[in-house]
Amino acid sequence: MKRIGILSDTHGCWDERYAIHFRDCDEIWHAGDIGDFGIVERLQEVAPVVRAVSGNIDHGMVKRKCRELEIFNIEEVRVLLTHIGGYPGKWAKGMKSLLREERIRLMVDGHSHILKVMYDKDLDLLHINPGAAGTSGWHRVRTLVKLTVDGSDMRDCEVIELAPGKF
Repeated sequence: MKRIGILSDTHGCWDERYAIHFRDCDEIWHAGDIGDFGIVERLQEVAPVVRAVSGNIDHGMVKRKCRELEIFNIEEVRVLLTHIGGYPGKWAKGMKSLLREERIRLMVDGHSHILKVMYDKDLDLLHINPGAAGTSGWHRVRTLVKLTVDGSDMRDCEVIELAPGKF
């Protein structure tokens, strides 16, 4: 059983609440637009495993150290982590066929700054966009997501709102 912390679109913003909310996580996944590789390094102090992909605003060290797409297994679940992927019913070009070919069961992306947790019945997968954790952008609410993966079971999805000045 693994507890996963998921965030995206930090745009260089570190908030100590990331560490507080993710301290019980086995892994943290950052779905791009990291903004500063220091964010990844600080997340590595919180959880034993950090997986991060680069986004469209990333450059420098982030681009050198983080690929645009990661496919991996956690427990018995095949995962695709990227920054721009779309969502059920509106997948990015080529994404639906990649998801099908790779037999992905959990797809995580960012980019839109819009929190979405959706099931795709056609592909039999769970899609998660954790919204935006940083302060840059038009979003009004900053969000994080936590999820438990136990064997092939994905459960206990928790949305965390980072209200101004609250823990």
